[in-house]
Amino acid sequence: MTLIKPLGPELEEYVRDESRTVGEAETISFPTGEDEVRDVLRGLHAASVPVTVQGARTGLAAGAVPHGGHVLNLSRMDKVLGLRRDEDGTYCLRVQPGVVLANLRKALANKAVPTAGWADEDLRVLDEMHAGPEQFFPTDPTETSACIGGMVACNASGARSYGYGPVRPHVSALRVVLADGDVVALRRGQVHACGRTLRLSTEGGRELSLDLPTYAMPATKNASGYYVADDMDALDLFVGSDGTLGVVTEVELALMAAPAVVWGVSCFFESEKAALDFTVAVRPALGHAAAVEYFDAGALSILRAQRRNSAAFASLPAVDERFACCVYVELDCADEDEAAAELFAIGDAMAAAGASEADTWVARTDVDRECQRFFRHAVPESVNMLIDERRRTDPAITKLGSDMSVPDERLHDVIDLYRSTLAEAGLESAAWGHIGNNHLHVNVLPRDSADFAAGKELFSRWAAEVTRMGGAVSAEHGVGKIKRGFLETMYGLEHIREMARLKLELDPAGQLGRGNLFGEELLDAMAGLSAEPGLDEKGGECA
Repeated sequence: MTLIKPLGPELEEYVRDESRTVGEAETISFPTGEDEVRDVLRGLHAASVPVTVQGARTGLAAGAVPHGGHVLNLSRMDKVLGLRRDEDGTYCLRVQPGVVLANLRKALANKAVPTAGWADEDLRVLDEMHAGPEQFFPTDPTETSACIGGMVACNASGARSYGYGPVRPHVSALRVVLADGDVVALRRGQVHACGRTLRLSTEGGRELSLDLPTYAMPATKNASGYYVADDMDALDLFVGSDGTLGVVTEVELALMAAPAVVWGVSCFFESEKAALDFTVAVRPALGHAAAVEYFDAGALSILRAQRRNSAAFASLPAVDERFACCVYVELDCADEDEAAAELFAIGDAMAAAGASEADTWVARTDVDRECQRFFRHAVPESVNMLIDERRRTDPAITKLGSDMSVPDERLHDVIDLYRSTLAEAGLESAAWGHIGNNHLHVNVLPRDSADFAAGKELFSRWAAEVTRMGGAVSAEHGVGKIKRGFLETMYGLEHIREMARLKLELDPAGQLGRGNLFGEELLDAMAGLSAEPGLDEKGGECA
C-alpha cells in the first residue's frame, strides 16, 4: 500500500475541481496502471473507505470532489496502449483514462501517436492507418484539457455533439475495476441485457446479475444518471455513470475519417426570435452540420466588453451593436461543392427568419476557423473571469450554469421560460451553447449572495419545468454532486432508489463516488449501514 499517502496541504488542489466546489479527503494515490489501481482498491475495500476517482478535474458537476476517504487520481495513467482495425474497417485506439484530449487530437493530426510498448500487430495497423485518410476522435468538449476517463464518466459531448453525438457511441471497449479489485472487460456488441436484467462475468470468475432501473430516458441529449434501456449493450451502463460503478482503467475509442472540408459560419441576428426561427428552419435543411451553436445578447455583450478592456482579447472580431445574438454552424463536408450547397441552405434559412446572409462570417481556412474558435471559447472563459472578480468581494459566489435540454418542439418554450423567469428574478445572465440540440448553458451571473441564492432557486424551478417538457436536467456534464437533487426531480424517488440498488449490486459498501448521484444517507440506509432509512433522500444541490 505504498501508493497511498496522506493528502496534506501540499496536495490541497486535489480536493476541488472546475466547479469551484471544495471537498475533503484523508489520502491520495497516483497509480500508473491497472494493477496499481486494483492494489489500491483491494486495500481500501476491507475497511469500506470511500473512493473518489478523478483525472484532470475539469468537471463542472463536482463529480471529482471527494467526500472523505481516498482520492484515486488517474492523471498519470496517460499512455496510448495500442490500435486495432475492426471488421468494418474502423480503427479502434486503446488508451488509459488519463490521456488528455488535446494531446490525443494533436497526436492523431500529426500522425505522431506514441507507441512505446506496442505489439508488432498494433504497429502494423498504425502504419496502415497513417497511409490512409487522417483519423480523428470527434467528441469536442470546450475544455480540451479533459481526460478521456473523465469524458467517459460524464458522457461528455460539446459543440460537435449535434453531428457526432456524445462520447458513448465512440467507445468500443472498456476495462472497469470494481470496488473490490475485480475486473469487468466489455466490448461493444458482445454482452447485452435481457430486457432489464444484465448478467456480467468478472475476470475473477464471478457471475453478476444486475436489475436495471425501469425508467424511460428522455428522447433528448442526456447525461442524467445511468443509461438504461431494454436489451441494452452492457458497455453503455458504465459510460456516464459518474464514477459510481467502477474505475475505468482502459478505454478503446472508435476513430473516424476526418472531414476533407470544414467551414465555419457565424450568423448574426437582430432578435432572439429570428435566431430561434433560423435554428428550427436550418436543422432539416443541412445534411453535414457538425455543430449548431448559440450566443445570446448577454454573451455578445461580455465579448464586446472584453475586446474593449482586455489586451488578451483585443484580437476578438468586432460584433456590430445592432446584433442581439449569433448562431454558429460548423460544416463537415467531403468537398467544397458540398460545403457551398450547405452554405446556400443557410442563406435560405436566414432569409426565411427575416435576416440577411450578408450578416455572416464564413471561415474557410484554418486561420479563419481559429479566429472563430477563439470567439466561441472566449465566452465561458470571460464568464469565469467575471465570477472570479466578483468572488473577491463575496466569496460565497460561484458560477451558476445550467445544463438542460428539451425536445426539438420545445425550443421556443424553454427559451421563453428562461427569459421570463430571469427577468422576474432581476438576475444578470449570459447564455450560450448547443442550440442544435436544444441545449443551452444559461449562466446566472450573481452580483452578491442574494443573487446567488435566487439563481439556485431558479435552477430548481427550471429542472421541474424541463422535466415536464420531456427534457433532461443534465445534457452533457453529468450529475455529480451538484445536480443530484435535479436528478430526483427528473426521475422521482423510487427510480433514484432503483439506481442506488443497481450501484450496490456492484459496490455493496457504496464506496465509489460518494455523494455522486445519490445522497449518502440514502445510500448508506439501503446498504444497511444506517439505522435511519429515508434521511436526505432528496440528495440536494451543493454550492
